[in-house]
Amino acid sequence: MLQTLSVQNLVLIEGLTLELGARFNVLTGETGAGKSMLVDALGLVLGGRSKPEMVRAGAKEAEVEALFSIEANAQARVAQKLDASGVPFDGELVVRRIVPLEGRSRAYLNGRLCTAGQLAELAADLCDIASQHESVSLTDPATHMGFLDAFGGLDSGRDKLAAEVDALSAVARELDVAREKERSRAEREDFLAFQLREIDDLDPRAGEELELEQEAARLKHAEKLAQATRHAADALYEGESALCDELARLTADLESAAEIDSALAPHAQALEAARSQLADAARELSRYADGVEHNPARAAEVDERLFRLRKILRKYGPSTAELLEQRRALTTELEAIAGAADRIAALETTMAGGLASLSKSARTLSRKRREAADGLADAIGRELALLGMGRARVLVEVSRAEAVSSDTLVVDGARLGRSGLDRVEFMIAPNPGEEPRPLRKIASGGELSRALLALKRVLAEKGPAGLYVFDEVDAGVGGAIAEVIGRAIADVAAHRQVLCITHLPQIAALADAHFVVGKSESRGRTFTQVRRLTEDDRVAELARMIGGVKVTEAARRTAAEMLRR
Repeated sequence: MLQTLSVQNLVLIEGLTLELGARFNVLTGETGAGKSMLVDALGLVLGGRSKPEMVRAGAKEAEVEALFSIEANAQARVAQKLDASGVPFDGELVVRRIVPLEGRSRAYLNGRLCTAGQLAELAADLCDIASQHESVSLTDPATHMGFLDAFGGLDSGRDKLAAEVDALSAVARELDVAREKERSRAEREDFLAFQLREIDDLDPRAGEELELEQEAARLKHAEKLAQATRHAADALYEGESALCDELARLTADLESAAEIDSALAPHAQALEAARSQLADAARELSRYADGVEHNPARAAEVDERLFRLRKILRKYGPSTAELLEQRRALTTELEAIAGAADRIAALETTMAGGLASLSKSARTLSRKRREAADGLADAIGRELALLGMGRARVLVEVSRAEAVSSDTLVVDGARLGRSGLDRVEFMIAPNPGEEPRPLRKIASGGELSRALLALKRVLAEKGPAGLYVFDEVDAGVGGAIAEVIGRAIADVAAHRQVLCITHLPQIAALADAHFVVGKSESRGRTFTQVRRLTEDDRVAELARMIGGVKVTEAARRTAAEMLRR
């Protein structure tokens, strides 16, 4: 239920607050006074599209704020939606929408910033707006299944089926991908095997390229390396007048001198340490010189392997680490290809089992829809009879959605979609002796409005929304039928809070709370206001609606009589 609607700087509205009654609220006023602006304001807090031209001239932004008290049957569902966004909820919901002159609009739920999309997700639980535009949309068969499922209480079953269809569709897509890979499997497998053999034949080691480069350099310059290391070993240790021998003599001399002056002992020790290190280096150099060999055959072998390694690194490298990683990846993919047939078989088994289960659920949903269709048709027919279309015959046709070749999920020759196997369309024969035809082909504007009202009245106890808005759905009717339509709306108000925007006094007289929209000018600016009428004010407003510009005493008496009835 909508408790309060506050609007600031929206088109002609500078500022107003609307506090609705709990049952039948009616909104009247002259054409152009701004009644539709309040519907637009409601649309904003329900996630509707915002436009900069909505902002009142001279203002930087427009703001709409609404306080909703959520119906008991919708609180759990609303709480679940809000919990996902971290929005606190205690049974009431404050929705705020700000539309700036420049930039994107902002939306808030109980003080938390949110998106317009999140508002739209909550809209069905807050408000149901029926308008002339919606009565036109009633001709679209795509909307009819939703009405039928709401009447039959089938929404939860359809939602469960939709989730199962989504899951099985994901399996179907995976199976298509696996089959496509299987079709190109042989070619891909040959290509991968060739790449793997190319690497395996070489059997590289991590870091091998650097090792081969170093070995190739040693073999190429063997004579120079042997000569340099032999000469160094001789000079340090093995030759005549070797440096180590000279250091040994110097060390001995200093050790003798240190017996006289102990301050020389550390220097003697340093020379001995240097001699020892140089002796170790000389022995290593000698061993290196002895190990160097001039081996043209080995040099050719190393050059050949280095050439092959560099060639394969250009394809899979640039380093042996990447090369070995590519080897592992090729092995993994080949193993996966080898297991593709098993994976396809497993997916096919899952598809078969899932489709069997879905088929059962979809057929059950179809059966329940067919059972509910007769009840809905009868209920709409009874309502239309009360609304002056007593000779109309209504049929809710439930047929199978024909499958096409591209459909993945097919049951009994019908396309299995998220809403099941069915296609629903409302058919009507306005006059006896005529065959029912699609609503879109035969209904006039007035008939469509009455058909919409009949639907809303039938579904009044079924829907989750706490507020029903009827925006001039009574257009094109008058006289006794207008009063019947008003009583139908009043019956809806027995179950739900109703806001009805009307030009008909027969409807306005039935309301529990009557608001009038007026327009005034001040200082060159136009202002729209809304006020709740007293009983005396209601007589005057109904008289205006009856008599037009000139309100006669007879019109006032008629208005008073309408209110008494």
